Amino acid sequence: MKAIYHILNLCSFDVTNKCLIAEVWCPVSDLANLRRALEEGSRKGDATVPSFVNRIPSSDTPPTLLRSNKFTSGFQSIVEAYGVGDYREASPAPYTIITFPFLFAVMFGDLGHGSVMTLFALWMVLTEKDHNTNVSFIWTTFFDGRYIILMMGLFSIYTGLIYNDCFSKSLNIFGSAWSVKAMFTKQEWTNETLQTNALLTLDPNVSGVFSGPYPLGIDPIWNMAVNRLTFLNSYKMKMSVIIGVIHMSFGVVLSVFNHLHFRQKFKIYLLFLPELLFLLCLFGYLVFMIFFKWLAFSVRDSQLAPSILIHFINMFLMQESATTALYPGQVCVLVVALLSVSVLLFGRPLYLYWLHHGGKSLGVHRGYERVRRVSEEDLSPSVVHDEEEGLSDSGGPQEFDFGDVFLHQAIHTIEYCLGCISNTASYLRLWALSLAHAQLSEVLWAMVMRLGLRMSSRLGVLFLVPVFSVFALLTISILLVMEGLSAFLHALRLHWVEFQNKFYSGTGVKFAPFDFSLLPSVFEQDGLL
Repeated sequence: MKAIYHILNLCSFDVTNKCLIAEVWCPVSDLANLRRALEEGSRKGDATVPSFVNRIPSSDTPPTLLRSNKFTSGFQSIVEAYGVGDYREASPAPYTIITFPFLFAVMFGDLGHGSVMTLFALWMVLTEKDHNTNVSFIWTTFFDGRYIILMMGLFSIYTGLIYNDCFSKSLNIFGSAWSVKAMFTKQEWTNETLQTNALLTLDPNVSGVFSGPYPLGIDPIWNMAVNRLTFLNSYKMKMSVIIGVIHMSFGVVLSVFNHLHFRQKFKIYLLFLPELLFLLCLFGYLVFMIFFKWLAFSVRDSQLAPSILIHFINMFLMQESATTALYPGQVCVLVVALLSVSVLLFGRPLYLYWLHHGGKSLGVHRGYERVRRVSEEDLSPSVVHDEEEGLSDSGGPQEFDFGDVFLHQAIHTIEYCLGCISNTASYLRLWALSLAHAQLSEVLWAMVMRLGLRMSSRLGVLFLVPVFSVFALLTISILLVMEGLSAFLHALRLHWVEFQNKFYSGTGVKFAPFDFSLLPSVFEQDGLL
């Protein structure tokens, strides 16, 4: 009863008609249900004045409503922790369902740890009706994110197969592509060679020693190699740059949908294209060089392959002669990047200046303010950002300040250009955390499990039980919980800072529907309880 009176006090009283008027936001798809509920309430309450709904035009921006279910609610919460999107702004939540667990798995990739995480999340999903979520805050947090944990575990299994890493050990599924026996048949090694050398290097340039790429992931022989860390270091570093540039480019492409929906087509040419060209001409070209070096240089001429880092630096120094071994003419790519910065800096302010002054001579009011159009025939009314209408909130022409517009555009240009550099470097955390997780797993195996496996007597079986218990405890507490939380936070940062800032403003207001379960907190604030 207090809840009902509390809501009635929010309504305005019409003295003439002696009725209450409530102005609320309602999703268009729920208008029929709202009318039906009001009619049924009027009929059951024998009201003298029937309740009805009228759609009225408003200049206010509607709140944002994004419907979710138990699977998507966790990913939606991740996005809304950054900020609620504007009305009808492109939401990153559908893409986060795939990209978030994938970036987590790149840092956490381990077949064994991913399997344990998947089984834990699967247990919570299958028995979700039997769990009490009021046990503790930590348990509630884990339970609410059970589908996120499930997706992270499944993706970790996949990346663990690619890394061929299971509790720091490799799985020899398809057999190694390297052949030690072939070295003997080619008379490269002798028995004396094996006796006098503790370490030997397999040469892929000798025919028959290396049969070709491994069918899936990394060859298991690298787990025995002394230079395993050096090989994985280069592999994961380049992989992180490739994934980062693709992820950021995808975020820039998503901004097109906002420009088209808000009827700001000029931003496609003056903002989107320069931003995309700058990103692709610099760091997209870096990704191209990585693939070009992989494809153009074989093991026979590996000594001739130039360093990608030196090549990239020489491109900025315009030293063409020092980099012709890889790809000549990269100065043109640098010129396009510089031109795109100029368009990004001057394009939008000059275009709006031309619209403001040139439009007046044509008798057209133009500018850059928000205009809201509401149509009763349209079942899905929207807020239209029209930069070519030039009307203020009062309906009159909007004054144009070129200096203010240019200052904001200069700040945006500096932030974007410097952000592309720092954001690309930020994706190297995929490389760093992946190596850290693999090394921690290897150290834990060497310091704990190897001690229990060394005992060959019958007592060794009994000794292995407490050793495995310690190993399992440390694996769960350090590698699963602490490392998993670390990878989760880094994946969160990559989505908030590196991905969403390319197209997502997150300055909207979330739609809060009427719900009796939410009212006790309101009463506590108002002192009603």
